[in-house]
Amino acid sequence: MTDDLIKCITARLPSLSKRQKKIAEYIIAHYDKAAFMTAARLGQSVEVSESTVVRFAMEMGFEGYPQLQKSLQEMIRNRLTSVQRMEMTDAQLGSGDILEKILMMDIDKIRRTIEETSRSEFEKSINVLIKAKTIYIMGVRSTFSLANFTFFYFNQMFDDVRLVTTSATNNVFDQILSIGEDDVFLGLSFPRYSKPTVTAIEYAKEKGAKTIAITDSAASPISEFADIRLYARSDMTSFVDSLVAPLSLINALIVSCGMRNQDKLTEKYKQLEPIWSKYEVYAK
Repeated sequence: MTDDLIKCITARLPSLSKRQKKIAEYIIAHYDKAAFMTAARLGQSVEVSESTVVRFAMEMGFEGYPQLQKSLQEMIRNRLTSVQRMEMTDAQLGSGDILEKILMMDIDKIRRTIEETSRSEFEKSINVLIKAKTIYIMGVRSTFSLANFTFFYFNQMFDDVRLVTTSATNNVFDQILSIGEDDVFLGLSFPRYSKPTVTAIEYAKEKGAKTIAITDSAASPISEFADIRLYARSDMTSFVDSLVAPLSLINALIVSCGMRNQDKLTEKYKQLEPIWSKYEVYAK
């Protein structure tokens, strides 16, 4: 229902009461603002009671207003421009202790990720990564930081790991042209979803590679082409993407793979430590 919510509300307009029409018209015109309003605040904005807003939500087929609000939030996650996100920041966070509010929101995202992450999917991802001949990792724009972090550690524990990047001189398909059945493609994408990542994971699946998606929900466009799906919460709180929970999930994935490959990884670090020391890779 999420994708067609505005269409559904528009179609029901003629049959709504006068007060409910005011709510519907406001949501249609200002869905980006309504998505983060309480029932009471939405009621005040259109001059109706909070109970009228709740009844409107039920009239639209929801159990209550929180479900309607959640549906609106899901709908706008990949629609809002950066300018719209910027405008919404003040409305969402308001004044006060911004530090505490942001950190508490991130804590809540990690908690929800713990509750919602499939342990069986997590275990499957470790198994296919351990067996892979080559691991391709891709995430662009804000998600590139996650991809690069994963690549840094995977490159220390696996023999052949490749970071797929996007640039004017570096075509994505040139980098994954030889991907095949013995390989794994790990795609990372969060709203606003990047088109190159979607097309790359689709190509990898067509070539027979195992595909893993680290994303926010089943509605993500890369989920469709993934054999294994790992979901992490990244609910939008401002113009900045919150990637704390995805990073924690990736950290768990890296540690789990490292523990499976412990002997090999230990031996590799024994070789690297003297080199790092000799060439002063780290400050003493």
